[in-house]
Amino acid sequence: MNTLRITDIFKAKKRITPFINQTPIVESSFLNKLLGHRIVFKAECLQKVGAFKARGACNAIVSAIEQGKKPTHIITSSSGNHAQAVAWAASQFHIPVTIYMPKTVSKVKLAATQYYGAHTVLCADRLDTDRRVRSHADESNQVYWIPPYDLDDVICGQGTACLESVMTYPEIDAVAVPCGGGGLLSGSYIAAKGLNPAIELIGVEPFNASDAYQSIQAGKIVKLEQPPMTLADGAATLSVSERTFHYLKQVEHFVLATEIEMAYWTQWLQHLLKLQIEPTCAMTMVGVVSWLKRQTAKKTVCVIISGGNIDNDKRRLLHEVDYLAQLPSLNR
Repeated sequence: MNTLRITDIFKAKKRITPFINQTPIVESSFLNKLLGHRIVFKAECLQKVGAFKARGACNAIVSAIEQGKKPTHIITSSSGNHAQAVAWAASQFHIPVTIYMPKTVSKVKLAATQYYGAHTVLCADRLDTDRRVRSHADESNQVYWIPPYDLDDVICGQGTACLESVMTYPEIDAVAVPCGGGGLLSGSYIAAKGLNPAIELIGVEPFNASDAYQSIQAGKIVKLEQPPMTLADGAATLSVSERTFHYLKQVEHFVLATEIEMAYWTQWLQHLLKLQIEPTCAMTMVGVVSWLKRQTAKKTVCVIISGGNIDNDKRRLLHEVDYLAQLPSLNR
């Protein structure tokens, strides 16, 4: 396993810039006043396919082409955003794609993946998707497998969102990132530390899908036995990889978010920022509040808004209770 560096993130940025959106960084003066600190948001919900995943998928394919290894067929497994990203990126180079997805996948994410031209195979659950894509890869050496996070080129592509953020606001003190398999958090760690070692990383994971948190506490990778049930479908992984765990265990502040906290912050961020925001990234505010409580001076925190793909079923669950009467505060 290679130790990735900031130069690898810069190379990824150069590769993918012609293909992706330069997403804006936004903030809410009202939220800043309520929390007493400055929070800026990298709006990857406005990225191609509506998620940061476009960066990693695009970098993996362009990097292979640069090396004279243009794939003839790409495969992957995903609960949604990575699937869309691989389908979209492959379509830019007219490469056929087969994607294994759990049958519980968001209808919006499934439809978008198919719209980009991918052949989709629905599986019983995440365990089944992982088993079947691995079997496909083992049976044929003619396919290029782009996993959601366990690939250097994917990690470097994801890290470009943080790179752009810190280059825009060099005064950032901390970067907050959701954690599923750990690709975005790993790439953000490499980018932030490469630009300024004083920047701290804040990782957040669902309480119901706490494999990364348990792994960090145990000092070794812990794998969940069953697919987790959580609003944060983008973070419902069974385990991190050795590749991502190498970086995750160096993250300074790592916390868990409950389902209620996810719904609360999804409602509030959508209200304050006027953007469609997934609970997977809205939960990151739990870590921001936790980190800010420890600070004795005013800080600037960057939150990576990782995606904005929500179907109607998920939207109804998120709004079963109205949380907008409860103002955000460091005392919640």
